[in-house]
Amino acid sequence: MNHPDNPYRLEGKVALVTGAGRGIGASIARTLARAGAKVMLTDIAADSVRAMAAQIVDAGGQADWLQHDVSSEAEWEATVATTVSRLGGLDVLVNNAGVEIMRLITDMTQEEFRQLLAVNVEGVFLGLKHGIRAMRPGGSAGKGGSIVNLSSVGGMIGFTGLSGYCATKGAVRLLSKAAAVECGQLQTGIRVNSVHPGIVKTDMGMSVIQGIVDLGLVADLATAETMMQSLHPIGTGEPDNVADAVLYLASDASRWTTGAEHVVDGGLSAM
Repeated sequence: MNHPDNPYRLEGKVALVTGAGRGIGASIARTLARAGAKVMLTDIAADSVRAMAAQIVDAGGQADWLQHDVSSEAEWEATVATTVSRLGGLDVLVNNAGVEIMRLITDMTQEEFRQLLAVNVEGVFLGLKHGIRAMRPGGSAGKGGSIVNLSSVGGMIGFTGLSGYCATKGAVRLLSKAAAVECGQLQTGIRVNSVHPGIVKTDMGMSVIQGIVDLGLVADLATAETMMQSLHPIGTGEPDNVADAVLYLASDASRWTTGAEHVVDGGLSAM
């Protein structure tokens, strides 16, 4: 539905947000619901995502929830089908679910690296595969739409202790571009873009700061926090800063934007 007076409104649209039980994913789900979308929240943690969906409904939004392991193709097929049947379509897909393991390259196990790949890369690939199938002409939703993949500033530049994470988020960056070109050339009506946050004040963001201490890169947590603040010229971010960027990409305001990487990092990558 177009809103020429306010292209950021999402009435009449259905959004699916993965990893929506907490942190950035929860903020994205709340933001899209406030903009008028019906939102399906998914997460591997059932209790968290159930509670977050209830909060959105209590605030006057439209939301439902599913437990969802994004590394499982069968669960992706079921999640997309259930979203379309329960909420009446699929117009926006936000591939937000992700994990972070902080290790030096020499200390990371192959099992840990594969875990990062399974969630951060395979999870996005499967979301694209089944989201596009549903959203393209002739699909179960069939109206086109917008897919937003959460990468990271770590998908653009490297950081000590985050080699595996950076590798997977770099893969998301180029997977998004390839999917955008493919969807455009095949005239699916689907746009695909990536978002690249810096350090955000979430549990995952704090684990990175703690990891700097645990790896012996700085003496204590206070020093690590000061260092991270100094890397962001306008300070570290809040989940809503990222959610607002996703809203733009989900909405008709970005109708001529695809294959783009939207950096939301407080200036970190400009240093």
